[in-house]
Amino acid sequence: MNWRSIRAIYGHEMARFFRTIWQSLASPVLSTVLYFVVFGAAIGGRIQSVEGVAYGAFIVPGLMMLTVLQQSVSNASFGIYFPKFSGTIYEYLVAPTGWIEVTLGFVGAAASKAVLIALVILLTSFWFNGVHIAHPFWMVAFLVLTATAFSMLGFIIGLWAKNFEQLQIVPMMVITPLTFLGGAFYSASMLPPFWAGVAKLNPVLYLVSGFRWSFFGLADVPVGLSIFAVMLTIVICMVAIRWIFLTGWRLRE
Repeated sequence: MNWRSIRAIYGHEMARFFRTIWQSLASPVLSTVLYFVVFGAAIGGRIQSVEGVAYGAFIVPGLMMLTVLQQSVSNASFGIYFPKFSGTIYEYLVAPTGWIEVTLGFVGAAASKAVLIALVILLTSFWFNGVHIAHPFWMVAFLVLTATAFSMLGFIIGLWAKNFEQLQIVPMMVITPLTFLGGAFYSASMLPPFWAGVAKLNPVLYLVSGFRWSFFGLADVPVGLSIFAVMLTIVICMVAIRWIFLTGWRLRE
């Protein structure tokens, strides 16, 4: 394992994040504050509580998960796509480093950015709601594992994309709708039986459910299934990334 290569890639990506701190950090936090105001105040005035939890507090895990999924995919996909766009990706391919080091560098940086933003949002939520974290260890575990899984997915999207339009298709047309339909702002138990069953076909529901359980001890699906879902995502993405680097698919075009 070439740790120097990992540190170099990771450091380069994190430096870019801090150079554009207002765009990278302030923008998603401000967007989430608007969600707190609209959903927490406006809708929360009509929905007092969900399963005994104040609605304003109930949506905090969902908003954090929405931000983590969006930021993980966006940061990782742009991080690896830009070297492709500028033609500098060949420097990574000919350097004395393997696919694992390149993946860990880019994915680690993207996941770190997403986790940092999510923690800032968590701190911000205390200004609006009294949030209690029932299982702090599992909250951090779900946060890190989910950020890692979707950073890997974003890394694959960045390798697959041929232009900036394709780079935005999956985050905007797939990730965001699945998150909204995955219980970010409601519990699947609030749905009619048929639609509750349909909702369980949404993989994001398992991530949101497990993360919300770490806060309030409430889950729409068994916690074990949530852990299995995120670990399965990581394994599938790792296999796909290894195949891409071994075959050179979309890397040598």
